[in-house]
Amino acid sequence: MPNIKSAIKRVKVTETKTLKNTIRKSALKTTVKKCKEAIANGEGAAEAYKATTKALDKAAAKNLLHKNTAARRKSRLAKAINAAK
Repeated sequence: MPNIKSAIKRVKVTETKTLKNTIRKSALKTTVKKCKEAIANGEGAAEAYKATTKALDKAAAKNLLHKNTAARRKSRLAKAINAAK
């Protein structure tokens, strides 16, 4: 445990940011999973894809994901939708 006041604050801030990032990543994974299920079922794939791309773009904007990672995931989902048609 740190003794310096600023280091103690950094520990607290890091813990809160880690918690928020974990929650956001979990929600993002859930959104992607729902999109994949919609593609597999063939029902509501377009709406699910739209919501997922929005979530991926927001995650990239918040530095939760790298922008290329978000682009790669969107591309793979788009390929899956087109292949399912």
